[in-house]
Amino acid sequence: MSTRSDRISADERREQILDAAVAVFGEFGYAGTSTDRVARAAGISQPYVVRLFGTKEQLFIETLRHTLERLLATFRAALPVDAEEASVEQRLGEAYLRLVEDRGVLLTLLHGFMLGSDPGIGPVARDGFLQVFRMLRDEAGLAPEQIHRFLADGMLINTLLATGIGVDAATDRDAADLMECTFGERVGEVLARASA
Repeated sequence: MSTRSDRISADERREQILDAAVAVFGEFGYAGTSTDRVARAAGISQPYVVRLFGTKEQLFIETLRHTLERLLATFRAALPVDAEEASVEQRLGEAYLRLVEDRGVLLTLLHGFMLGSDPGIGPVARDGFLQVFRMLRDEAGLAPEQIHRFLADGMLINTLLATGIGVDAATDRDAADLMECTFGERVGEVLARASA
């Protein structure tokens, strides 16, 4: 029997469930995930997940918010103190690549954006994307053309990483060329990170 001091707080349990949900929603998508699957991944009971989050839709919404908060925190931590070190875009891009080494983060974000027309999930996805835009504009100080390039390149990178096209680069010349024109000399490093 565990003592009271062995128990984790409700906030810690909530974070544990959200972290498990990022992995599960990332792997199975919204349609392929159940609250039971998330509960098993978190090592707790399904009724507890439902008690904390309600429906699967609300669990996904909270998971998407959790992932977006992580993304924004990662970007904020990468803002340069000394502009001589690297450009803001380079720092943000590097931070993003480190973050999406966790495939669950990458795929949860993509699943959320793909559900943009859903009446419950769509507003959260759109608001999250706009939060990223505002952070790039207001906090990172990027100009409109820099924001456009950063977001466009980011979506291309997301697509390449999510589809696993880099895996095909070893045997498909077109896949290799696409990876090369996207990542340049860093293609090997990106492929190593994506497969880690």
